[in-house]
Amino acid sequence: MIKGMKFSVALVALLAIGATARAQELPAEAEKQGQPSLVEAQEKLDDITVQVNQSEQAQKVSAGILKPIYSLAEAFSFPAFHWLAFGVMVAGVVSFALQLTLGKLVVLSRLGFSFSEILSDALGLVVSLVGLVLTTQAAAENSTFTSSAFAVLSATGVGALVGFVFYVWGQRQELQAVEGRRRVAVQDKGSAIPRP
Repeated sequence: MIKGMKFSVALVALLAIGATARAQELPAEAEKQGQPSLVEAQEKLDDITVQVNQSEQAQKVSAGILKPIYSLAEAFSFPAFHWLAFGVMVAGVVSFALQLTLGKLVVLSRLGFSFSEILSDALGLVVSLVGLVLTTQAAAENSTFTSSAFAVLSATGVGALVGFVFYVWGQRQELQAVEGRRRVAVQDKGSAIPRP
């Protein structure tokens, strides 16, 4: 159930990212190929965007979504926040990057493969990378974190160490899952053999 949810969330995220990137390419591509339908689709999307932006109800919903985030931002305005956030994002990048490379090679060497795990780890890596960029940008604008070499290096070192620990835990879980699937497959084969 949880793996199915992970797969669904990862798939939706990848489709949304792809659709957004594709939508940005549509007008230029349509002009090159002379396809008015693509231009019309972009114009309709622009019209919908304007209507939603002007809708009072949409603005209330948007404010409702952002309000708790602003409240959290105020609660997290202590001096070490950017150090912690940077370290956490580095940990995520290291952990998911290792999971996608070394972890998957180890799993493949044991003759295991899980497409949903690959998508889940890829989504985790993308989220961590985006978070790292946004954290760095916010820290540069709102604190002295990025101007302190010690703060950046220590947050990177701690984050990389924590990320490696999470990678080891994640790889262990994936290998246990491979073994579990193998045992279930053997049991299913055994129960399918007719008894004399």
